[in-house]
Amino acid sequence: MGEIRKERADAVRNRRAILAATEKLLAAHRAADISIEQVADEAGVAKGTVFHRFGSRTGLMTALMYERAQALSDAIADGLPPLGPGALDRDRLFAFLDAVIDMVARNKSLLTELARTTETVTSTETETTADSGGKPVYSFWHTHLRTLLATQRPDVDADLIAHLVLGSLHSEPVLARMTAEGPDRVATALRVMVQSLLDAP
Repeated sequence: MGEIRKERADAVRNRRAILAATEKLLAAHRAADISIEQVADEAGVAKGTVFHRFGSRTGLMTALMYERAQALSDAIADGLPPLGPGALDRDRLFAFLDAVIDMVARNKSLLTELARTTETVTSTETETTADSGGKPVYSFWHTHLRTLLATQRPDVDADLIAHLVLGSLHSEPVLARMTAEGPDRVATALRVMVQSLLDAP
């Protein structure tokens, strides 16, 4: 029993070290320029350990994106208003859009890499913590956005509109625009679009 607990503790420690090493490397390099070898060296583990924990380079990047995105999901579910419960649906909607754009802007290099790659993610752990084509917690965000839209405009196709809004933020042209100009222009355009929808007769 003691050996099993030690192995589990080592696995948790290795996972945290690998993700922390990837975070550190991303602060100085584009995601596309980071290799498994660099991550392993930075984390102080064997290259095989990284593959064992995450299955592939894409699996590692997806798991890291999930870690970052999960904090936003937690804030939506249990955080303070207007992002969290307790605010008007309209206020929650715009707070959510602002928060998503901010997160995308801070992680555009990582998202660009995930959008670009076509490698199959083979890590069991990653597959259970990321969905919708490798976009972390996408279904949770989609449900949240769809619900907020539907409560204010029950006459529109909130399901498809939510996909269009979120999908646009993962597109290469939009990510490239954020890289070149920052997030403000995208945030303003998205607010105008959604506000026009909500205010339309």
